[in-house]
Amino acid sequence: MPLSRLAALHGVATSFSPSPGRTVAASDAAVVAALAALGVPAATPDAIRAALTARETELRERLLPPTLVSWSGAPTGAAGSDDGSGARDSAPGADDDGRAPDENPPAPSESWPAPDVNRRGVGDNPPAPDVNRHGVGDIPPAPDVNRHGVGDIPPAPDENRPEAGDNPPAPDGDAPATGGSPPVARAFVAGGSDRSAGAAPAQGDPDPAAPATPPGFQGDSSLASALAALPAGTRLRIRTEQGETRASAEQLPLGVHELEATAPDGRTARAHLVVAPTRLPAAPGRTYGLLVQVYSLLSRRSWGMGDLGDLAELTAWAGRALGAGFVQVNPMHAAVPGAPTDPSPYRPSSRRYPDPVYLRVEDIPEFAYAGERDRDRVRTLLERAERQRESVLDKGALIDRDAVWELKREALELVRDVPLGPGRRAAYCDFLAEEGEALEDHATWCALAEVYGSDWQKWPAALRDPCSAETARARGELMDRVDFHSRLAWLTDAQLATAQRSARDAGMGVGLVHDLAVGVHPGGADAWAQQEYFAAGMSVGAPPDAFSVQGQDWGLPPWRPDRLAESGYAPYRRLLRALFRYAGALRIDHVMGLFRLWWIPQGRPATEGTYVRYDAEAMLAILALEAYRAGALVIGEDLGTVEPGVREKLHEHGVLGTSVLWFERDWDGTGLPLPPESWRADCLATATTHDLPPTASRLTGDHVELRDRLGLLTRPVEEERAEAATDVGEWLALLARLGLLQGTAGGQSEDSEEAQIQALHRFLLRTPARMIGVWLPDTVGDRRPQNLPGTWDQYPNWRLPVADAEGRPVTLEELAASPRLHALIDVVRAGRAVGGCRQDTGVPGPDPAESGPGVVESRPGVVETGPDSGGVPPRTAPPGARPD
Repeated sequence: MPLSRLAALHGVATSFSPSPGRTVAASDAAVVAALAALGVPAATPDAIRAALTARETELRERLLPPTLVSWSGAPTGAAGSDDGSGARDSAPGADDDGRAPDENPPAPSESWPAPDVNRRGVGDNPPAPDVNRHGVGDIPPAPDVNRHGVGDIPPAPDENRPEAGDNPPAPDGDAPATGGSPPVARAFVAGGSDRSAGAAPAQGDPDPAAPATPPGFQGDSSLASALAALPAGTRLRIRTEQGETRASAEQLPLGVHELEATAPDGRTARAHLVVAPTRLPAAPGRTYGLLVQVYSLLSRRSWGMGDLGDLAELTAWAGRALGAGFVQVNPMHAAVPGAPTDPSPYRPSSRRYPDPVYLRVEDIPEFAYAGERDRDRVRTLLERAERQRESVLDKGALIDRDAVWELKREALELVRDVPLGPGRRAAYCDFLAEEGEALEDHATWCALAEVYGSDWQKWPAALRDPCSAETARARGELMDRVDFHSRLAWLTDAQLATAQRSARDAGMGVGLVHDLAVGVHPGGADAWAQQEYFAAGMSVGAPPDAFSVQGQDWGLPPWRPDRLAESGYAPYRRLLRALFRYAGALRIDHVMGLFRLWWIPQGRPATEGTYVRYDAEAMLAILALEAYRAGALVIGEDLGTVEPGVREKLHEHGVLGTSVLWFERDWDGTGLPLPPESWRADCLATATTHDLPPTASRLTGDHVELRDRLGLLTRPVEEERAEAATDVGEWLALLARLGLLQGTAGGQSEDSEEAQIQALHRFLLRTPARMIGVWLPDTVGDRRPQNLPGTWDQYPNWRLPVADAEGRPVTLEELAASPRLHALIDVVRAGRAVGGCRQDTGVPGPDPAESGPGVVESRPGVVETGPDSGGVPPRTAPPGARPD
């Protein structure tokens, strides 16, 4: 059908499989809506035919797709192996600007004019703010809604394809690209292909007419396929990120480069070329750490919610006293302001900039001088902060972000009035120059939101465009507020860096593990400043499945894959670079979104959506490149229904998975708990997460009673209790067979809930998992989940402090002295020396000849072992088991 063909050429699915062996057709309305969001009219048969003809003509005539990938065999090493300074090198041996030492950029020429400093650059940090801005990308023209570059939906990844290796030396001078001379240029994208009309074999079938891969390139890279499809005699010119010009695509340095191809018939094409390491950095041995929602961790110095001062204290204590190797935190993204603030950290205003509500005000150097200028006001603020803290810790109040932010905003206004010293002023100016127009946009949105409200879609029409003359005028009029919010971003960035430095100084091998949310609030700063990259009128969610028969709508606008490709994935690169600045690892929520996302037309139920595909090869290449530059790990949250081949592809590139104990069962066989030796190695293994009941609640059945009280059960409570008891009973039986319930720490009975929690963590240590996460509330017996999916105002999601088994809030100081916490951590630290399976995985590890046959704890939180099992096991989560 023409609609199906048109949809396939734009990466829009016309069906999906909610479970193995079952296929459900997407509605035509959903497909038409998704195409419309991509700028493709398909509402009538005539419109479909015209759009199909235009797309096929475009693919037939173009020489190159907008973005290509080449995988490099560059060594990745171990994450966290740097000096802990968080330095971000553009490439090995590169200077701060990404250029090799003593290397000058080529002189401007007709082919490569002098760079435009007002454009959004590739690779390097953006220039200083300029009101004449918002050029998209570096090579292609401004996005054209009729150009998309998505191509056919790629087949499932093939694990048998060759790994990337080194390329041979590049020839000197202008050299023609290797390849045959097919009548139609073809370029392969993300493992699929853009083919001329009428010439496409069935998806996944080999194309007998496809030219051979040129020598010197990996056969599974889109660059190799694109060069092979170019007409014979096509000449290449490549301007590298490091500033040199080359005539060959071989032996390129890592980075995002500019590729120009000139065919013998005079046609030219430009593309972004991403050269990335094949695998991400590896974990520095086996390590354990803590998982915490920062807002929930209050100390006796907090202003009513946990802050970055508390986080720095936690990392220093956990690294030095507990031997932890990492601390994983909730997304620290900037929230949408306004009362009441949406408390969910997974629906932020901006993912690029952190939330200043987490600032420890007293740690800002200028705060001490603010007290000298207005002692009475500062004293009053501190007294109010103390009352706010006591209301949560001593009086049972919920965490109130709005009240906390009101206090901190007043204090920060006083801080802003204190002049910066020369050194601090220089550091602030450097930050402004480095962040450039992205920060200017963010701060402008914040300033406008103070006047017009926090949903830009309800602002005066002229201000909805960040590039309009009216917006520029408003920015000038509000420059004082723009500077205020810019300074808040700088201060928060600095305290996040301090927390990571504290972790590394305490000996943590990884340090902070930050969390990247799936998307942003549709009315927030990112959605306003980056409108050209978002699909208007669409929302991200999940299709109906066994976990949610109505599907899920997360209320987050999706990125447009075509616009990302045309820009060389510029916003995605800038986002990752910002997060890696103060992270030893990055957790990616719903990592399957790198491959495809479920798009739902706004105003329609989640059942009436469809999948839209992204260029997974390009998304993974950018991720690998930025992680390599930062020396950081990447952890993908891959719970629930996962498309075949996705976990294998993530594993191939070194992205760790997420394994939650209660989901690890032999779902394709007996259905019983998966024995430890059958778990995958390349993962973060935990007993629970922020979206699931704490382990004590799971063991006691409290989670069933909670959902019953809130009216959330869809079947009789007796059935729920029986199923929950059976689930727990099967796990306890396995623990007993393995002897893990014996020898409990802290003098507890083997039948006690505390002893069972210890045993579950002993079990995690029996698995080959490279990272073991301990949910911090589990250490004190907390029974309340931080988030209860499916609720809004029925339950205080994201507003609960860490508490003990009786629900009494526990401060950071009390955690540090908790016998129950230390008993559990003693179990974990002792278990690291004897746990874990040690089968071969092919993942580089310490040389047994150097480290010996045993296990050596070389630094806090890291146990060096030989290679262990890193393969991808059978599916270990039930269909649709995504908790959030």
